[in-house]
Amino acid sequence: MSASSHSEPAVKLTGHGGNHAVEVARRHGVDTVFTLSGGHVFPVYDGAVTSDPPLRLLDVRHEQTAVFAAEAVGKLTRRAGWAVLTAGPGVTNGVSGVATAHFNGSPLVVVGGRAPDSRWGQGLLQELDQPPLFSTITKRAWTVHDPALIAPALDEAFTLANTAHRGPVFVDIPMDRLYDQAEVTLEARPAGADRSPDPDAVAAVARLIGEAQRPVLVYGSDVWLDGAEQVALEAAEELGIPVVTNGQGRGVLPAGHPLLATRARGFALGRADLVVVVGTPLDFRLNHGLFGGRDGAPLARTVHITDSPGQLATHLTLAGAVSGDLSLVLRGLAEQAAPRPEVAQWRAEVAEAAAATAANDREVLDSDASPIHPARIYGELNRVLDDDAVVIGDGGDFVSYAGKYVEPRRPGNWLDPGPFGCLGTGMGYAIAARLTRPSSQVVALFGDGALGFSLSDVDTLVRHNLPVVMVCGNNGIWGLEKAPMQLVYGYDVVADLAPQTRYDQVVTALGGGGELVTDPAEIGPALRRAFDSGVPYLVNIVTDPENVYPRKTMGV
Repeated sequence: MSASSHSEPAVKLTGHGGNHAVEVARRHGVDTVFTLSGGHVFPVYDGAVTSDPPLRLLDVRHEQTAVFAAEAVGKLTRRAGWAVLTAGPGVTNGVSGVATAHFNGSPLVVVGGRAPDSRWGQGLLQELDQPPLFSTITKRAWTVHDPALIAPALDEAFTLANTAHRGPVFVDIPMDRLYDQAEVTLEARPAGADRSPDPDAVAAVARLIGEAQRPVLVYGSDVWLDGAEQVALEAAEELGIPVVTNGQGRGVLPAGHPLLATRARGFALGRADLVVVVGTPLDFRLNHGLFGGRDGAPLARTVHITDSPGQLATHLTLAGAVSGDLSLVLRGLAEQAAPRPEVAQWRAEVAEAAAATAANDREVLDSDASPIHPARIYGELNRVLDDDAVVIGDGGDFVSYAGKYVEPRRPGNWLDPGPFGCLGTGMGYAIAARLTRPSSQVVALFGDGALGFSLSDVDTLVRHNLPVVMVCGNNGIWGLEKAPMQLVYGYDVVADLAPQTRYDQVVTALGGGGELVTDPAEIGPALRRAFDSGVPYLVNIVTDPENVYPRKTMGV
């Protein structure tokens, strides 16, 4: 997706600051304001309900949910979502959501209320200089003190958020300035900067692909966010190279595609002699860019391809690097690279490894073990998911199993917290998914620990008539912490939750539906009842706490 730019002519804005903010947001494609009621931002609400047509106001029960919902709008539509937070605690409650968007590269605009300028420094209610809190986790964070500058500031905020590399922007506006009247002419912005990649850099990577015997492509979230998913699929097929996907890159090669190597991830990345990583950081999820070395193989050469220069890895020596419009980069590689004949044999080896893993998976996916093996849940879920289903993960071990066993069929339809690992994203993501994909299945997968962060926002789903299927893997522990602490110390503390907690009854009490499942044979029927219910519905499944997700110390 190219940088945001206005196609409309210049427009004259009148009214108070809230009117101006709403009209600018609308020009950038916003149709929903995510918020929790607060007096510092009443003019924005007034602007939303009096505009023509009105902007939807969606109010939540905790500000973090508002920010996570707005972030997920950005993830799903590739256009910044908008959260409006009241001053002080309202803003600080949103910090983790903004940090999550920062690490995910999600386009997001957050407007914060602020104590009035007219009496600043007198110890006003919730008087706090808020932009410094966001200085390291946003593309820009600042305060607007002039009502005539609110519209230009919001225009800049949305443009920044939507421009590669995408990310969050924070603007706070003093309460009195939001109420002030002003007349402003908002000028149309020019088109975004040229993002054509360096042709020599593309040619150099194409040569590396031509030299490699065991190349692997890795597609990450920015392939989706940059609108390059179709070109990425075509490039992989043209080159005939195995592909590993992560984040919202999952589904670029749909489940079952012969080049999809995610089920043989460890084998492919461990035996590769060249790994070309596109649209994702070389962080802990990818062993910090160190590949190869498996079964005596030498270390692989690593190429990093990003949507903008600032995203290129600097912590290791790269064999090649390209930044720019990812569609142009991938199209150039497909046109210029000529893979060696040996790649056909490598492709067959990776496919064989993936098939062997899939065959071995059947044992746990169909397991009748009691207590329930978490993988059995995903064996059943895969049978009822539509091709366009949006699958959301919010948890530790339970979601790790989902990442292993649920393979999306379309890109952009997998949402998880990303590298920041912030629990509590799920309910906000589910709200956004139901709004932006009204005809699709929406499934939110929660560990029982993660569910506690946002369970009250089931009330939001109910009040706004947003049916979502929620699945809780209820093992009564903090799975990511209990086993590791036992390994380190020989004991564990603060890692237990109450066993078999009836989270489903909480959902029912809030106006939704739900049930407890303890028999593996009942998982499938319960999921079908959930999808058929037409209400927010929680399938609360008791799983075996002894079944800890198998982790390695290395990322591959």
